[in-house]
Amino acid sequence: MLTEKIHIAVPTAFFEDESLNIQGTISHINNLYKQRVKSVLVSGTTGEQHSLNLQEKIELINALELEDELVNNMEIIFGVSSTRQKEAEELAKTLRNTRLSGMMLGYPPYVIPTQEEALVYSKRIIHLSGKPTILYNNPKRTGFDLSEKSLIQLSKLDLVVGIKDAGNKVKVERIKNGIQKNNLYFYAGGEVGLEEKVSYGYDRLSSIAGNVSPMEISHWFQTMLMKQKVSEQEIKKIANILQQVYQGNAIVNLKKIINRKYIPMGNCRSPIGNIVD
Repeated sequence: MLTEKIHIAVPTAFFEDESLNIQGTISHINNLYKQRVKSVLVSGTTGEQHSLNLQEKIELINALELEDELVNNMEIIFGVSSTRQKEAEELAKTLRNTRLSGMMLGYPPYVIPTQEEALVYSKRIIHLSGKPTILYNNPKRTGFDLSEKSLIQLSKLDLVVGIKDAGNKVKVERIKNGIQKNNLYFYAGGEVGLEEKVSYGYDRLSSIAGNVSPMEISHWFQTMLMKQKVSEQEIKKIANILQQVYQGNAIVNLKKIINRKYIPMGNCRSPIGNIVD
């Protein structure tokens, strides 16, 4: 079971030639851990998941497994997705034999499977990973939208513990009415529109801005969950944080901020971030 209400979706570090910088990625996670962050998502969308090949993802999993302090004291969730089901299956099998806490299961971009194909894909990968799973529905990036019926069916699996970006208010209400278990969580992907999402049922957060201001974002989210009033001072502080992160390309902004403040994360893989100031 994944118990943390918020996890930080961390970027992936790259060297100047765009090759994978595993130690840079782990150094950033270590920095968050020192700031009392209890859960991270590695190789999610913010981690530029689909720019990583299968071998790079496996190397990243294996490197995380060697980090005893992080693995023993944090919930580390790993993003699993691929255009090819067989590659996602290999990744799931690798993940199964680790101490990592869970899986974020994404759907193939561009190919647009049918709902029936997506169900087979999901069940197979969940079975192979054996890990608590958050389903990641992201039609804006993939072109595929997991239907209410499919989400409800997959929620019956014991290992499915949550849904990230399930949909709008109407879709969330229909899913909630159709599911048969009380401990299915709804994760908001990022902070944009977060207050509205919390108002109609989102109860967990996959944070992006938390990479640079983890405690501030966590406190703001927890305050909303408890239906308490957010102070004017906190509203202004959060607005400033979100402007820094979301004005333009969030992943590019994150890396610039982290590079300046903490440890070298490098740039993104082009074409992302290829515009020279």
